[in-house]
Amino acid sequence: MFKTPFKTPLKPPRIPGKKRRPSLVAYTTFILAALYLPLVALSVLSFRGGPTLFHWYVRAFSDPQLLQSLWNSIFIGVGSTIISTVLGTMAALGLRRPRFPGRVAFESLINLPLVLPEIVMGLSLLVWFSFLKMTLGLFSVILAHTTFSVSYVTLIILARIKGMDPLLEEAASDLGATPWRAFWTVTFPLLLPAVISGALLSFTLSFDDFLITFFTSGVGSDTLPIRIYSMMRFGVTPEMNAISFSVIFFTLLTVVMVFRLRRE
Repeated sequence: MFKTPFKTPLKPPRIPGKKRRPSLVAYTTFILAALYLPLVALSVLSFRGGPTLFHWYVRAFSDPQLLQSLWNSIFIGVGSTIISTVLGTMAALGLRRPRFPGRVAFESLINLPLVLPEIVMGLSLLVWFSFLKMTLGLFSVILAHTTFSVSYVTLIILARIKGMDPLLEEAASDLGATPWRAFWTVTFPLLLPAVISGALLSFTLSFDDFLITFFTSGVGSDTLPIRIYSMMRFGVTPEMNAISFSVIFFTLLTVVMVFRLRRE
């Protein structure tokens, strides 16, 4: 009987660039540790030293001034999110047109808050509100947060619009749909994930903002970041660790939801 000789399996070809570089791995590990180890330490300290696991969380959120600042942050975040989402959607739909008068200036204004330093933006808004003789409070902070949140919403929705097939709207128009009906039955459902992503990102940016809020807030309109800053002047307490980790957890959860919606 004829026997075939035993053949050893061929080794896969060596692909350039697949070699593990210890120096690159060490550098990446060091950067990640420098970025995230303080957050891990903060989360651990927020649960230590109390008679129960959530003792410092209960004490932190039992403070009436802290709760008031939390509700102010939520109110400002919701208000600025609604305004910036509506304006951002309208701006993205306007930028969808290939040409219109003042397009370059309009795009520059949309992108300006993304590159402008926050301290410059906060100071300019304070000067503008003072010129208008507007009383600083919750309304002024909502307007200030809208000025930078609308840019993020516009860019997110505009990216979604560029990925849409324009033939779908043309097909709806050919079937007899008015432009308004075609928008609500075809365009808006396709834009809905981007609209929700922009709204969640806008709320997160508003909730976490400190510099612009510091310049534009008045008496009785302190947000949670402003309250945390005022508490830090008397030293770091376990309650502050609990508050900070709560904000980090909420922000991380919102960002994960935004990226998940954008991926879908």
